[in-house]
Amino acid sequence: MKLIMTLLVRNEEDILAENIEYHLNQGVDFIIATNNRSTDSTGQILKRYESKGLLHYLEEEDDTHNQGRWVTNMARIAASEFKADWVINNDADEFWWPTEHSSLKAAFSAVTPEFNVVEAKRNNFVYLGAQLENNRFYKHLIYRELNSLNPLGKPLPPKQAHIGQANILVAEGNHSVKGLEKQQINRDIIEIFHFPIRSPEQLTRKILYGGAALERNTDITKNTGSTWRNLYQQLLDAGDLSHYLDSQTFGSAKLQRQLKDGLVLEDVRLKCYLDKLVNLQ
Repeated sequence: MKLIMTLLVRNEEDILAENIEYHLNQGVDFIIATNNRSTDSTGQILKRYESKGLLHYLEEEDDTHNQGRWVTNMARIAASEFKADWVINNDADEFWWPTEHSSLKAAFSAVTPEFNVVEAKRNNFVYLGAQLENNRFYKHLIYRELNSLNPLGKPLPPKQAHIGQANILVAEGNHSVKGLEKQQINRDIIEIFHFPIRSPEQLTRKILYGGAALERNTDITKNTGSTWRNLYQQLLDAGDLSHYLDSQTFGSAKLQRQLKDGLVLEDVRLKCYLDKLVNLQ
């Protein structure tokens, strides 16, 4: 069984190596990555894995965040050129964790033939404040929400992996796919650990570039990317995202209260896993 992961990235140097190392160690056989106008070391990180024969590197210079089209292209390459049995369409801030098996490879290998989609619930690891940012993100971001909402207050949508298909169509956000006959979805064998806020600089950069790119995209509706669009407007109006960051930051009192109420729990599974990876030391 060949498991391939796609990545669409822009300025993700603070988390990208961990993401790649984790998924390779979990049994991902190969990665197809599109680098969209990164100005940090993202491109160099990707090319390092390309030189090892573990990654197919693509560059996209269009500044429109046309995610659906670009991810669809990678997913189709995964099937037609690299003969993928299963394809995970991933973001750099997401870590796919098997809930019932020893690895992702084992989880996807165990999916019975009637299923052609695997759906995974996402939950956010909460931001603890700028004072803890000297360590790598996974060293201190160890508290996970049980049920996460997006910035608009709506439930955080799941993501879908799919069987290799040359005419697959991946929707914006990787939340759904089309092009499969009689779609049958397998749920609850994988969860996704999501780290959307790792520092004020990282969040501001993502919204500044991503929001502006969405505004330039004439191929999608204004409802697409509503979360980023909303934060981008806040950034334009206020000049920063401090109000949103304040609302999302878990200080000691807020953290203890939500732990007591069962809304947040300590989850060190990813931390322990990444601590053991030799290539990250």
